[in-house]
Amino acid sequence: MHTSTTSTVPLEPWTAQQLEEATQGHWHNDKVPQGEIKRVLTDSRDAEKGDAFLALKGERFDAHDFVTKVAEQGCEIAIVSHPIDADICQLVVADTRLALGHLGAYRRAQNSQLKVIALTGSSGKTTTKEMLGSILSRIAPTLITRGNLNNDLGVSMMLLELRAEHQYAVMELGASHQGEIDYTSNLVQPHVAGIINIGTAHLGEFGGRDGICRAKSEIYAHIAQDGTSIIPAADDFADDIRKAVQTKNTLSFGLGGDIFATDIQLQAQSSTFTLNTPQGNRTIHLPFAGEHNVQNATAATTFALSIGITLEDIVIGLEQATGAKGRLNFIQHKQHLFIDDTYNANPTSMRAAAEVLAQQEGVRVMVVGDIGELGATAAQQHYMLGRDLASTKGVNFVVAVGEFAPASQEGARSTQYGKKFQAFLTQAQALPFLIGLVETHQPQSMSFLFKGSRYTHMETLMADLMEKL
Repeated sequence: MHTSTTSTVPLEPWTAQQLEEATQGHWHNDKVPQGEIKRVLTDSRDAEKGDAFLALKGERFDAHDFVTKVAEQGCEIAIVSHPIDADICQLVVADTRLALGHLGAYRRAQNSQLKVIALTGSSGKTTTKEMLGSILSRIAPTLITRGNLNNDLGVSMMLLELRAEHQYAVMELGASHQGEIDYTSNLVQPHVAGIINIGTAHLGEFGGRDGICRAKSEIYAHIAQDGTSIIPAADDFADDIRKAVQTKNTLSFGLGGDIFATDIQLQAQSSTFTLNTPQGNRTIHLPFAGEHNVQNATAATTFALSIGITLEDIVIGLEQATGAKGRLNFIQHKQHLFIDDTYNANPTSMRAAAEVLAQQEGVRVMVVGDIGELGATAAQQHYMLGRDLASTKGVNFVVAVGEFAPASQEGARSTQYGKKFQAFLTQAQALPFLIGLVETHQPQSMSFLFKGSRYTHMETLMADLMEKL
């Protein structure tokens, strides 16, 4: 499936001179394009007249192979790391991946009016980002990281979309290796930045949570001197995080922090709490389920307050926020409830999702796919997850699908609740069991929650089940 990462909004055009200046490249054979360049893009399928195609090189692909093809599509400019035998203006740069970063940084520097928030964390990044987007875009045009464009390429691509009218940018930064956040936070030059939490996502790459903490703490190195560092006060790595802070101003959230929630009441599809801040306290009616989303709301509040947003505007933004697709979306289908939480998963968010399911009506069934990027600890993490999901009060059945389903089932069997846990290696094997569950519980209503890492595509199994009912 081709999901375009290209913006649909008209972008600020470039000149040939700006491209050269930003990338420190040179025009091959002095063949310089004339006129405005409407956008820089990396997907050859979208390249057309007026575009500059930037040829990335990965471990398994080299987009330099597509330069001739984009020239045939009418594209007249390519940014390459070595000249190609093709009838097209070529800007030759040392490294196209780094050139994309230089272009993003150049665009960022041109927009000096911009207030940038950068955030990272193991879970809750996307929801916190969406909440911030809801708060800020009511006030002024805001650029918000789309989808999962949060790595070195994605962040650069997002910065290319900056336009003069943008007043705010909310940039989500992901870490899959040490040094990545140092690189991306240097590109975005944030006024406010911080970590939401240190969980167990990407354990494999970092060899442990202290490695994750070090990688994510790189975000504090590039905050403007008069800016603010945001700290998760209740996180068990809060002390280590504080050591990485380099700004005078800090603001913390969570228990023991400057901004925290009390009187939390969780409903099936929403929550109510008192938001306590240095600017005063307010009751919030949050249209999100689960205590973890209350914490995400306190994080969003902290980022917003630190760039001068009023508490009134924050309250309205939080109460009007909507979740991203595949993030705890509630879908009523016939008499059953389907909760689509398939966008991604890590051990922390899996446990949080089980708590949300436990709040629902009828027979409650959690359908989980494998969690990726856990490295050597994967089997052990799935074992502990199976144990905890089976023991979650209020969850009647857990159906695990994938390579690590048997490990999760072993964990469930180490408790007295082993019987409510079923393991299948494939979605095709799990589907008949799920249909059977519905049939045996007729005419009762059921609540299903589907969740797994992105690559497991649990939304497919959810759609298949809905179709059969």
